[in-house]
Amino acid sequence: MAAKQKIRIKIQAYDHKVVDESSRLIIDTAERTGAIVAGPIPLPSKVKKITINRSTFVHKTSREQYEIRTHKRLIDITESTPKTVDSLTNLSLPAGVDIEIKMLMQEAAK
Repeated sequence: MAAKQKIRIKIQAYDHKVVDESSRLIIDTAERTGAIVAGPIPLPSKVKKITINRSTFVHKTSREQYEIRTHKRLIDITESTPKTVDSLTNLSLPAGVDIEIKMLMQEAAK
């Protein structure tokens, strides 16, 4: 039984256009090096809501509400080569993108 290496990439940002652009860039780079790509899989967006009083003392019922949405995508890369890993580490992504890369070992089926 040989173990296969699998790369799981999770991308997060506040702007969905930036997330889609960076995931497209990662997929193009991985496919150019000969790896098999699954994704981008859209994960549920997290919505953080904040309520602030407009007035400090008298008008308690007058409030402002704001929200911050965090958009996420998941990309799985299988059958990667050292060239794939090298090209992914040298990739320059737009500002405001949080990227998390995990290397997983997968057991091959008999």
